[in-house]
Amino acid sequence: MLIFYLVLVIIIIQRLAELRIARSNELWMKSRGAFEFGQKHYKLMVMMHSLFFVSLLAEVIFLKRELSPYWPVLLVLFLITQGVRVWALSSLGRFWNTKIIVLPNANIVRKGPYRFIKHPNYVIVTIELIVIPLLFQAYITAGIFTLLNAAMLYIRIPAEEKALKQLTEYDTTFKNCNRFVPELLKKYDS
Repeated sequence: MLIFYLVLVIIIIQRLAELRIARSNELWMKSRGAFEFGQKHYKLMVMMHSLFFVSLLAEVIFLKRELSPYWPVLLVLFLITQGVRVWALSSLGRFWNTKIIVLPNANIVRKGPYRFIKHPNYVIVTIELIVIPLLFQAYITAGIFTLLNAAMLYIRIPAEEKALKQLTEYDTTFKNCNRFVPELLKKYDS
């Protein structure tokens, strides 16, 4: 199934490029006095995301999964998430990272999708962990990694918010803003 391998390679290349950007941003932030938090769970998160690809590959190959009959809808949803992913990452700029790295007293980003919700990138990743496997009818992978991701976010988000609250004006910036539910009726300055 050529389309499966093509999609898989594109996603893996994208993730490797993002890791390179994250490393550059990490060095930039730490050279300015940033602190890293959540190192213990970060290893588990990396392992979970790596195993996602292994599970997806194994399920599609060994259980002979085919392209979903709903692939056009799923592909459009996936492409939309990629657009929002780029929007979220570019909105954070040098402050985006796969790790929890906080620069003391830095201004909290409140532009792009961050005008509406606190954690758009986690929403995107959650959607991807469902949509990518469903694109190829890999229901086991979709189910397992949706649950694992929920458990990871249960640990990750409070750790990230605690670090931001300690070193920045996070609470003031995101006053009355939900974690995941968009605040579409309110207007925020970019």
